[in-house]
Amino acid sequence: MLNYNKGSPPFIRLKKDKHLLDSLRLGCLIACFSSMEHIETKGSGCWTEWFDRDDPSASGDWETLCRLRKENPGKICPRPAAIEAKTLSGLTVAAAGDVIYKNDITSGFICRNKDQINNKKCNDYRVRFSCYPPFCERGVCWTSWFNRDDPGTTGDWEVLSELKKHNKICDNPLYVDAVTTDTMTPAIYTGETFYMYNPTDGFVCGNKDQTTGKCSDYKVRFGCPCNN
Repeated sequence: MLNYNKGSPPFIRLKKDKHLLDSLRLGCLIACFSSMEHIETKGSGCWTEWFDRDDPSASGDWETLCRLRKENPGKICPRPAAIEAKTLSGLTVAAAGDVIYKNDITSGFICRNKDQINNKKCNDYRVRFSCYPPFCERGVCWTSWFNRDDPGTTGDWEVLSELKKHNKICDNPLYVDAVTTDTMTPAIYTGETFYMYNPTDGFVCGNKDQTTGKCSDYKVRFGCPCNN
């Protein structure tokens, strides 16, 4: 077996995503994908564990998705299918009766004290997210990180065929993950446009496609079946 690191597959995307940019505006810059603790549900999906990062003592209860990702690396899938929020006592959002500012798979959950009637505070909530395979599956192993190029000329070319010439990578990777070399910021959060980003060919960021005229420097890894 090759020397892979077990982890959860990232979301593979070719272009900038408005929802991801919205997450950036909430102040989330870094998210890492490693392993995921989950509870199996009916069918093929799974739920994450419950998260409770805030309480309503200040401006409200802010269980934002970007902050939860940063504080719980790898435990939330890149694109959740659903969100569930309950009070710590077990009440649903509807039963609790609070006015909710955000409760969606893009932003997460936010209950603001200023929105409540009669000057009451929000209840204290916890949240969890529903994810689909392959994120739920534990049979993915990760290669080491590779950084064969920098964006000095035409861009950053982390092409799979070239990487295979000097590194141990499975014949048919299932996933590809790209992050900046300096801050480990996932490529999908940088706001840059990618010419290629898939597990079959690898990753390419072209300088000419960027508004700044130059890509960040990226490194990549590949998710392979663990039995390879």
